[in-house]
Amino acid sequence: MKRKDFLKLSGLAGVVAALPAAKVASKNVAENAPTGGPDGACTLIPSETAGPFPLDLTANQTFFRQDLRETKTGTQLNLKMKIIGADNCLPMQNVRVNIWACDKDGNYSGYQTEVGKTYLRGYQMTDANGECEFITIFPGWYTGRICHIHFQCYVSSIYAAISQLTFPLATKNALYAANSGLYTKGADPLNFNTDNIFSDGYAYQLATLTPNAATGGYDSYLEVTIKGSGISGLAEAEPETGGQFKLGQNFPNPYFEETSVPFKLTNRSNVALEIWDLSGKKVGEILKNDLLPGGHEFLVNLKLLGLPNSNFAYQLVVQNENGTFRQSKMMTAGK
Repeated sequence: MKRKDFLKLSGLAGVVAALPAAKVASKNVAENAPTGGPDGACTLIPSETAGPFPLDLTANQTFFRQDLRETKTGTQLNLKMKIIGADNCLPMQNVRVNIWACDKDGNYSGYQTEVGKTYLRGYQMTDANGECEFITIFPGWYTGRICHIHFQCYVSSIYAAISQLTFPLATKNALYAANSGLYTKGADPLNFNTDNIFSDGYAYQLATLTPNAATGGYDSYLEVTIKGSGISGLAEAEPETGGQFKLGQNFPNPYFEETSVPFKLTNRSNVALEIWDLSGKKVGEILKNDLLPGGHEFLVNLKLLGLPNSNFAYQLVVQNENGTFRQSKMMTAGK
């Protein structure tokens, strides 16, 4: 199986219809207010334009990765996002999260002088805690826009939420000042009220920004509430399976060294279970041929596969007389 085929998992071939969440944030909410939590006080993330530089993150096989920096210089930013379902304020797993941002000088890959380049773009899938992580650089700013990062939460081909995040003003400008040799444009001249995206509310889009002594960079965190229910929700509605199979969540999940992946076939098929690490590399595969319709499962033993106890994406590939069909989910390592 070629690496590009992994991009077809969970509807990654494109959005049939995107229905962004409603904009409901208010400037009167405290800057640090989370978008979700166990108390049920979760609020839909405001929807924003994808901007002039989204590209199609599913069209290039390099985008499934955690480290987005490539050769770009800048202060390291470790960004963690947690996706929460508005229906019950619980974490949503198996959500694809795309992010894209400009470099330290305000340039986007793929456009103008940067055509053909792919830096600072990528996606991950949320784990059993609803979380995913990226390694990138802290973005710069450009005329007319405050410093920001674009993101899309792709639940399924019937729903995706698009928004943007930003950072506390004083901490951000202190970062620019402390790294003036890299960020030569100086302090960001805009504030939330003068930026045409965040001027109508930014509370639920304000990510934390704290120094990381180990990396010399910064850590950032944002909770994002979108439509759906935590744990299951809309992520189960995927047409890419063609009605040929239903892929279950691995169990136990979280797991330690060994877990089972259940699936149900509609027709007689050859089936492969592919294991992918979070950098987008296929690291394992288990095959079962000529399986009859009905329920089956793969037993995944990481020790036998020579793999560490870690988070992985797993993809089921089903081949039969009707064609080839794929779907994937995340398996989460216990701690």
